[in-house]
Amino acid sequence: MKLYIAEKPSLARAIAAVLPKPQQNQDGYIQLANGDCVSWCIGHLLENAEPQDYQAQFKQWRASDLPIVPESWQLKAKSNTKKQLGILSKLIKKADTLVHAGDPDREGQLLVDEVIAHCKTAQAKRKATQRLLISDLNPSAVKKALSKLESNQNYVALSTSALARSRADWLYGLNLTRAYTLQAQQVGYQGVLSVGRVQTPVLGLVVRRDKAIDEFVSKPYYQVLAHVKIDENTGFTAQWQPSEACAPHQDEEGRILNKALAEHVVKQIHQQDAVIEKAEQKNKQQAAPLPYNLSALQIDAAKIFGLSAQDTLSVCQALYEKHKLITYPRSDCRYLPNEHFSQAQTVTSAIANNVSELSQACQQANLQQRSKAWNDKKVDAHHAIIPTSKKTSAQLSASELKIYQLIAKQYLIQFYPAWQYQDSQIECVIKNGHFLAKHRQTLDLGWKALIGVSKKSPELNKPALPKVKKGDIYLCTHGELLEKMTQPPEAFTDASLLAAMTGISRHVSDPNIRKILKETDGLGTEATRASIIELLFKRQFLQRNGKKIKATQTGKALIETLPEALTLPDMTAQWEVSLEAICQKQLNYQRFITPLLDNLNQLVKLSQQAAPDALKKAAENQPKTKSRFTKSRSQYSKAKSSKAKSSKAKSSKAKSSKAKSAKATSSKTKSSGTKRSLYAKKGK
Repeated sequence: MKLYIAEKPSLARAIAAVLPKPQQNQDGYIQLANGDCVSWCIGHLLENAEPQDYQAQFKQWRASDLPIVPESWQLKAKSNTKKQLGILSKLIKKADTLVHAGDPDREGQLLVDEVIAHCKTAQAKRKATQRLLISDLNPSAVKKALSKLESNQNYVALSTSALARSRADWLYGLNLTRAYTLQAQQVGYQGVLSVGRVQTPVLGLVVRRDKAIDEFVSKPYYQVLAHVKIDENTGFTAQWQPSEACAPHQDEEGRILNKALAEHVVKQIHQQDAVIEKAEQKNKQQAAPLPYNLSALQIDAAKIFGLSAQDTLSVCQALYEKHKLITYPRSDCRYLPNEHFSQAQTVTSAIANNVSELSQACQQANLQQRSKAWNDKKVDAHHAIIPTSKKTSAQLSASELKIYQLIAKQYLIQFYPAWQYQDSQIECVIKNGHFLAKHRQTLDLGWKALIGVSKKSPELNKPALPKVKKGDIYLCTHGELLEKMTQPPEAFTDASLLAAMTGISRHVSDPNIRKILKETDGLGTEATRASIIELLFKRQFLQRNGKKIKATQTGKALIETLPEALTLPDMTAQWEVSLEAICQKQLNYQRFITPLLDNLNQLVKLSQQAAPDALKKAAENQPKTKSRFTKSRSQYSKAKSSKAKSSKAKSSKAKSSKAKSAKATSSKTKSSGTKRSLYAKKGK
């Protein structure tokens, strides 16, 4: 019997749909006509064991126990999916051949591999396991994938990388969360201060931006414009370009801060000759941007529709799993395989059917045009997010329709001509001062006709520059002084915070770290960025003020308490390089984890020396009611169960005020133990 193990039920159903019929729906799997079976995980069926699963004493949070490092790592079944794990275990034992059908990424590889290993599968069977890679749930795409099964051994390194990341996050998050929470208790803070190697640098970004805004002092700066007359009806305006001699009067961005200097220039150029030093016009063009990966889609959806990263991901999952209208959404790739080019006709036909507003755009697309998006060398396990060839009559929700249209347009513009424009520039000298005039004029909108052009685009509002040539002399009729005020940095929004996470190198000063981050995917992965942002809101480290994302007082206090190294993306950059090296078989697990443990020991020692004074104010302003960290039933079911047993053991007389006082004391002593265990399990 051949057993197909999908990552989730929707994928299992898509696989079964193209396999032998008739089929029988069994409890937790689908039985095919030929005796083969298709079953599924429900995401991760297993999770890292908690500290108390290794040693009972670790249930209580004590600084003397840190760092907690398992000698032999253990996984345990998730309570809500134990039944499905049991079903899979029985099927794996019966099967002659296994087919791994996890999602085409690191986590998808690991979650099925760990189930196969957990079921103590024979080594020979594990080595013979095949790998099925599916990024499109429509029947034709699934059939094609089934015809290209590979050996699962080809993806061992991918699984090892995901395993290393999972364990490293556990070690880092659990130990440092406990360490700093215990320190915070010394100043009366109640609750959990979670620390994670990704979430904490993201919080650090917001805290530092808020601080820059709060401390910003607006200052005036000055620009000088020269109004040059060509004839009675023609002229141009050029801006003064300060020379190096003006450096003492400029800020770090080159803006003139000395009003007297600017006024002097205005007077000097009045009714003076403007000698043309250089005049050029260049025709240029820009090809359409590549199809979306998840982060690029989330950024555009936030800018255009105001959707959060998590909202966009949820909509994408529905379009992928429920409607089968888009390809695998958690992709970090913006390229397409060459073979996909031949499917353009069926994909555009589906778009025209599914969104009538885009039917004309589909007709105008030149399907013979091949953009740089089709490139096998740029495609690994998964490709860019694009529409599938499925035609549907289903009614999409408003959000589903918006996101589908975004993805469809980004695909269609691959078949549109380049945006063509002309850049003009005039350089002139007036009374020994250099002045510059620039203009950009669109010649052909090309792909921008489909995307749309902002009414604020400068090329739509500025008049074109006149034709002049080097050596021409015209009259500067007068100078003009512009007084402007420096503006504070803008607060983060969903779009800009996502952009900062993907382009984190722009926020790093160390050139070596910046180079590493440019070559990696930034902070987090396509699959985790949305959840990391939402986690910071859930833990009340971030809050929304309209579209603005701001740090809470607790979030600010945490970043102020932590050593700076924990709040910067440098360590994550180094991790990502190492994890990718494991994927490429250039580094092994042990060489990654050993230096990490050395660093963890040092960080724990630092935490025990920290003085959490910044948290005093946060502690003073905490509500006197029950801590928000005790409200989640799912997270603290064990603690509540323990209390319930204790309560049942008491006699009816224990309802007295004395018993209530004892219960309150018991609750207080447990606050550093079971109530926090699950908050520290994952350290992303």
